[in-house]
Formats: sequence, C-alpha cells, structure tokens
Amino acid sequence: MAEHQIGIRELVEFLRRSGDLSPATSSENTARKGSRIHRKLQHHRPETYQSEVALKTSFDYLNDSYVISGRADGIDLGNDKVLIEEIKTSDLAFDTLPESTLKLYWAQVKVYSYIYMQDKSIDTIDMQLTYVQTPDEQITIRKQPIDLTEATKFFDALIKEYQEWIKLRHELDERRIKSARHLKFPFSNYRAGQHQLAANVYKTIALEKHLFVEAPTGTGKTISTLFPAIKSMGEALINRIFYFTAKQSTRHVAENTIGIMADKGLTIKSITLTAKDKIIFDQERDLAPEENPYMVGYYDRIRPAIKDIIQNEDQITKPHIQKYAQKHQVDPFEFSLDVSLFCDVIICDYNYLFDPQVHLQRFFSVPDKQNCFLVDEVHNLVQRSREMYSATLTASPIDPLVSQLAKKKAANSKVIKSLQSLKRSFRRYSKPAATTDDQQIAQLAPLDNFNNTLGDLIEVIHEWLATQKPSETVDAVVDYYLQCRSYYLISQFYDDTYRTRIIIDDHTIIFRQFCMDPSKQIQASLNLGRAAILFSATLSPIAYYQRVLGNEPDSLCMISASSFPKQNCQVIIANNINTLYANRNNSIKPICDTILTLISQKAGHYMIFFPSMAYLTMVRDQFGQQHPDVQILSQQAEMDNTARIDFLNEFRTDPQQTKVGFALLGGIFSEGIDLKNDQLIGVGIVSVGLPGMNKESDLIRDYFDQLNGQGFSYAYQLPGFNNVSQAAGRVIRTDEDKGVIVLMDQRFNQTRYRQIFPKHWTNIEVSNNQTQLKKELNNFWKNGN
Repeated sequence: MAEHQIGIRELVEFLRRSGDLSPATSSENTARKGSRIHRKLQHHRPETYQSEVALKTSFDYLNDSYVISGRADGIDLGNDKVLIEEIKTSDLAFDTLPESTLKLYWAQVKVYSYIYMQDKSIDTIDMQLTYVQTPDEQITIRKQPIDLTEATKFFDALIKEYQEWIKLRHELDERRIKSARHLKFPFSNYRAGQHQLAANVYKTIALEKHLFVEAPTGTGKTISTLFPAIKSMGEALINRIFYFTAKQSTRHVAENTIGIMADKGLTIKSITLTAKDKIIFDQERDLAPEENPYMVGYYDRIRPAIKDIIQNEDQITKPHIQKYAQKHQVDPFEFSLDVSLFCDVIICDYNYLFDPQVHLQRFFSVPDKQNCFLVDEVHNLVQRSREMYSATLTASPIDPLVSQLAKKKAANSKVIKSLQSLKRSFRRYSKPAATTDDQQIAQLAPLDNFNNTLGDLIEVIHEWLATQKPSETVDAVVDYYLQCRSYYLISQFYDDTYRTRIIIDDHTIIFRQFCMDPSKQIQASLNLGRAAILFSATLSPIAYYQRVLGNEPDSLCMISASSFPKQNCQVIIANNINTLYANRNNSIKPICDTILTLISQKAGHYMIFFPSMAYLTMVRDQFGQQHPDVQILSQQAEMDNTARIDFLNEFRTDPQQTKVGFALLGGIFSEGIDLKNDQLIGVGIVSVGLPGMNKESDLIRDYFDQLNGQGFSYAYQLPGFNNVSQAAGRVIRTDEDKGVIVLMDQRFNQTRYRQIFPKHWTNIEVSNNQTQLKKELNNFWKNGN
C-alpha cells in the first residue's frame, strides 16, 4: 500500500476555492511581514496557548493510504472549550474580503477542528479567525463554534469529493503504467549508440543519479531519453517526467516523439507549457484582472475545465489549452498550470525548474522522487543559469518616481521617503567606484545595509499598492517594485560565488549581483527529483559541464557513439589564417580566398560563421566585391521571424546552385536549425569563437583561476568553443548527409584545442595554403561524396 501526503491547505484550496483569479482578491503580504505578524500575535497569547500545532489524519482508498496533515497557527486549552486559531494577513480591509475568501479561511479551520476533536475525543470546539489588515495591523477577530457532527459532515464531504479526483488520477496511473510496461521501441532498429544511451538513462533513473550525455546530432537523443524514462514509469520508479528545453523548436521535437510512441500504443497525458505572453487571449491583454472575464469567477469554473480536457485529450499543446480555456472561460496560462498536475510528461522551459523567480511551486517546493528531469540542449543552461541567479538594479527610476508621487505628497509620503532612503544608499555604496578610472568596481562583500533598505522599500510599496487605484503612477511604481523584489530575492543566495558590481554610467548608479558559479543552485534544483539526464550534441569536454552544472562528485557521464559514417564528414584546419584581433585586417584576404576555395570544389550551399558582426561585414563586403557572381546571403543585426524564415528558405531551394550565407557564431543560425541532406554541404568557421573581453568574463576567469587554475578555459575558451561546435553541427544532420567543416584559425591546430574536439570529429586534416585545401576538398568529394 502506497502512502500519499496531502497538505490541509492544498486540499482545501483545490476543492473549496471559488471566485476570481485576481491579485486584488488574493492579496498576500511579503513572507517576511506575514511571518513577523504571526510570531507577534502568537507571542502575546496566554501560557495555555500552543503555537504551530501539527495535526494529521488519514484514510484508505483504492488500496492506498492518504495522509492529510498541516499546522494550526495556534490552539488554546485555557478555557472550558478548546479554541483553534487561524491567522491570516492581507492588505484588504476585513469588510471588503470576498465571501469566497472567507469561506476558504473557515474551511481550513474546520479541517483542523475535525482532526483535533477526533484525536482528543471531544464533541465541540471554538474556531477563531484572526485577520490582520496591513499596513496598520488592524485586527479583526471572528469566532464560530463547531461540533464533531458538523465537522465530520464537512470533512466527509470534502474527502468524498476528493476521492473522485483520486479515482481519476488512479485510472490515469494504471493506464500509464500498463501502457508504459508494454511499450516497445517505436523503430525497427536502434541507431549506433542509441541502445546504450537508452540503457544508461534507465539505469540512471533506477540508481537515482544525474547523467551527463554528449550525443551527436542524429543519435536520436529525444527518443533515447524519453523512451527509457517512460519504461521506468512502467516499473513504477517514477510517475512524472519533466522535459526541459531552451527553444520552442526542441519542444516540438519532444511532442512529436511522444506522438510516435502514442501511435505504438502508449497512453499517457503530456502537456507543453507555453509562456504567459504567448498563450493568453488577445482580448485579455489590456484588461485589469477585475474586468477580465477569463479571471473573474475562474475558480468556479476551473475544476470542470480540468476534468473536461483530461478526459478528452492525451497530448495537450497550446491549441488544446486555448480551445478548452475558451470553452470554459478560464485564463489559458493558469489553466495550463492547473492541468499539468494531472499530466505524466510536462514539456517546458528551463526556468520552470531552475529560475528562482518563476519556478513551479506546485511541483518543486519539496523534493519528490516520483519526478524525473530530462534537460535537453543543456549547454545553453551554463549562461542561462548565471543570469537566473544574477540581478541588476539601477537608481535612475527613483527621481522620476519621486516627482510623480510628489503630486500627492501627503498620501505618498512613506513611499517617497523610502525611495529617497534607497537613493542615499545607492550614493553611499557607489563612492568607491567614483574614485576609479572606469567608474566601476567589483567586490566580494555583499551590500547588506543596502539590501535591508531595499527590503524596507519593498514592504512600504506593497502596503501602499493596496490602497491605490490604477494609474500611470501606480504602473511606474509597480515596474520598479518588481525590479526591487527580483534584486532582493537574489540577495538571499549571495555567497562567495558572487561579486557585487558597482557601476556609475551615464550619471546613474547600477548595482549588479553577479553569480559566477551557480552550480550549487543547479545541484539543489536537480536534487528535487529522483534522477536527471542532461544531454546535448555538444558537451565537450564533458568534465567541464559536470563541474559548472552541478559539481557533484558522483554524477555520471557518457559520450554516445555517432550514427554517422565517419567518411561523410571532413574537418580541415586552415592553418594559414591568423584571426587574432591585431591581425584582423590582414586576415580578410586569406579568409576570402579560403571561402572561394571551399565553394569552388562542389556547387552547393555553404555557411560561414564569424565571431562579430563587424568582422562578418568586412569579409562579406570584400568577398562580394571580388566575386560578384556568387550569391551571398547575410545575417542582419536585427531580423524578425519573417526575415529569419526567408534566410533559411534560401537554403532549402536550388541545391545545385552555389550560395554562401554569412552568419554569427552563437547567433540565431548557428544552433537549432535543420538544413538536411544537400541543403547545406559546407561550413566555414572564422576564429575559435572567444567571447570579447569583458568585466564579467574576467571575474569568472579570476574566480576559477583561484579555484582550479582553469580560469581562461572556463571563462573564454570553452564557452567560445561551444559556439564553434554548434555551428559545425549544422552541416551533418542525418545519416545520409555529407559535408565539410573548415576551421579558419591556426589556433585550432594547438593542443589546447585539439584535445577538446568532439569525439565524432574523426576525419581531421590540416592545410597550410590554398593548394593543400583544394587538394583535401577534392579528395573528400571524389571519394564517393
């Protein structure tokens, strides 16, 4: 018999919440203030009062045990009748609280009362709701008696209704386990390396480990990770898979892979979570919550909406969410999150797990060994995670805000005073930066006093907002308030992996908490599940990624064999090209000559990648002048989606006509695009891709130099080479693809680079001039290519 834990608050909110999805009706104080008010009230209660009393009960259903538990804010045993107290805090006046909110409050106390009366064998009890309205801490107390008969009737009705949802979940679980157990690999054969990858994924889940995988393009990473994870569901090792991606295109691949398995008999519920701004209806974008028909009464309609979509759809994507959200008149974004609780596979962006600002509390508030994490294109997580755990705040909005607020000075005096206090704090801590030549410093010590001042401002604004009507001033304050909250949240993670950057720029002051090494936070996130598989086509050297994406001594790794015939791809190092910045102008002619040699040996489509737009422009312009007969396509500094599609479509037509695309390393065309077969037959890569020297990369370099002596590699070489690997990966996409990769930089021939080449770069030649390059290219194309 399995045991399931259910929180009393979560149970009550799921079944008894009604009314609107609106900040105005669900206003809560900052956690810091709410906790302080609770402690203050509890402290002044009599000696007969017990605080934070743990209560629990259980029931059996469908051969499982369900434990319902929670903590009553307080129980007073001092009078003839026991009193159970629930303390709530909010910005709203008590007499303006919606009836739905009060019913929810009382429902929670009724469950506490039922459990306590059952445990203590007493027949009646007093329930007390103590409501504290901030900012003035006005206290309203309401009491209600309840007897065991009434409490039992209420609790039994609650459980009876919840059992309907348990039954639905139980049926879904049985269906998932049965179909997962009988599922066969959906293709007739495994590709090279695919069976071993699938086996290692299954073992990783069984052993509760983290696995790092480099699997070259064409290996079939998605099916090779999803299939064994789903098979582990059949053995009841896990019951939910999160498939995390960085790009929408990768999400579609995961959806299609589940569709392939569904065609082979798999019956599971999957959902793709879409960002809020991309899924909400156009007609609700400019509406206030209290005027939005999809939010007003949301909780009165949400449970039938969930049942409807779950009982009628298996693969739930954006169109499905919007269809049922429209049918039931519920907000599509919040609806998708509520539906996800009933899904077996959740496909979503990295930030839902890793970003402390937006991660899914409903899944990741506590560790759960029933969850498994598949993290696709994980090389993207290195830089993404640094940004997730960094935060920037500038002083520039303060003066305009004070000016706007001063129009009603008396009513806004507390906010004005707090903003001015923050401005003084900005000035005080920026003085050391003002004495330097470049007007900036980076320090290890956190700005604790500044952060305390910021915390005070956040509370003051929070309280002020509760009394305001919508206006441009309120919107401006809210914008800065959210920036302040973000900065304050990140300050809670600050340790010796951070540096505080203080910058004076354009007459304003900028404070930035910069996280150089978020591996500890990533590890904590990964540990919220039973197992994690982190994979990419480019993960060389794999030890580097293990270090920066978790730094666990017992994490596992594997480099999957390539499914490509090695003779289908030729790598050539153009050893005669020096792309160092000091030699950049001199490099233009040999690069142009190399491009011409590359494209002259076989007609077709080629892409040349550059480390900067300026470098790209110089070479493109000279090459175009010298060879006006060659069709040139060029990435632009700004390209909308239509322009991107038009650029790529040029490569999907006229494969026998020579076309040369000029694009950026690390840009929109160097990763995540599929140009198969003869749509792209050659790639040239100019430079080793080193990021431009900058203050933050230097901080990373210095940090890792002290830590492991690998500062330059971690800050510059390896991030740059990842861009090179990704760009090179554009040329070979399927087993039938054939193509060449020309590395235009003599540094590629150095040991420090040769030793980090991907394992599947097996055919490597070096050319020292155009004659040698021509010979190598001719040999490749003549040998059956």
